[in-house]
Amino acid sequence: MTDLVVVSLEAWDEVWRRNQHLVAGLLRTDASLRVLFVEPPADPTHDLRSGRRPSFARGLREVTDVAPGRLFTVRPVKWLPRRLDARADERLAGAVIRAADSLGMRHPLLWINDPGAVALAERSGWPTLYDITDDWLAADRPESERRRAAANEARLLELAGEVVVCSPELVRRKSATRPVTLIPNGVDAAAYRRAMPRPADLPDGPVALYLGTIHPDRIDVDLCAATARALDTRGTLVLVGPNLLAPEDVARLHDAGARLLGPRPRDAVIGYLQQADVLVVPHVVTEFTDSLDPLKLYEYQAVGRPVVSTPVAGFRDAEDPRITLVSGDAFAAAVAAAVPAASRFPDGADGPVADWSERVAAMAATLHRLEGSRA
Repeated sequence: MTDLVVVSLEAWDEVWRRNQHLVAGLLRTDASLRVLFVEPPADPTHDLRSGRRPSFARGLREVTDVAPGRLFTVRPVKWLPRRLDARADERLAGAVIRAADSLGMRHPLLWINDPGAVALAERSGWPTLYDITDDWLAADRPESERRRAAANEARLLELAGEVVVCSPELVRRKSATRPVTLIPNGVDAAAYRRAMPRPADLPDGPVALYLGTIHPDRIDVDLCAATARALDTRGTLVLVGPNLLAPEDVARLHDAGARLLGPRPRDAVIGYLQQADVLVVPHVVTEFTDSLDPLKLYEYQAVGRPVVSTPVAGFRDAEDPRITLVSGDAFAAAVAAAVPAASRFPDGADGPVADWSERVAAMAATLHRLEGSRA
């Protein structure tokens, strides 16, 4: 039986992202595989400083709806900031090793998506795959965080037996010192093309919809507000996904007429996409967003709705007549013009799109190479 420890940047929850799709696909195709999925650590001290209710560690939990007896999650806890506890990362690594040991995982493969887990690779000695999905060296972060991220990444690029990246731009940036493997994102095309009813909380009338994490690293709040105002009585801008904006930005969007519905489970989001009149990508264009391979590109293409996007990576490279690239002041007007002209699903939902099964096969081949290196 093959054992795999996955250190993720996101929790295993109802909002599925790249890691969950790949892990679930690997478990479906390999009945001998067991996975320990390590969620981002709880940080009660930071929660208290941020005015949130503190979160704490969560012990081993079996995920029974994917692969009973073969998929487990764990969330360790970071009790103190690194500036007060120089051994914080070492303690987190120890917690993961103990969790793996309790499952009888003596010599697993290690898949690291969170570069902060470099101490785990060093301490465990497990064959390591480093999966780069965001270029955190280009994100807007304090200099101390950027230096730590750069040091962690440099060490992982040295330690890892395999390095995977999700976008051509990341290939360009990260392949200078060693070979990397490109495994982009995908979509469950068959599921996204089965008709779903209109969600009850979608507003009446035409809808311009954004699906994804509403994060200041990605979303252009000014553009969203302008788009909501441009729609006026002709429709509503709806944002579906985890909301990480500051309260004042949320208030600005509400005042402009936008609706923020929050996160929805992986299967429920399909109905929102199918029932939208136009899908939008009001992203900022930065060095950070240029490193991404947006998951929403594949989801949007699978349902065949018209798309209005800023010229961000992925969308600007897609050869798809349903995608309109617009920047600046013209964006809001383009969305407002697209809404009344939109067709209805399933019109357009028959174009080519990359399926997750292709990406799972590529990741399985990469893990097999890594396992072979153990010998």
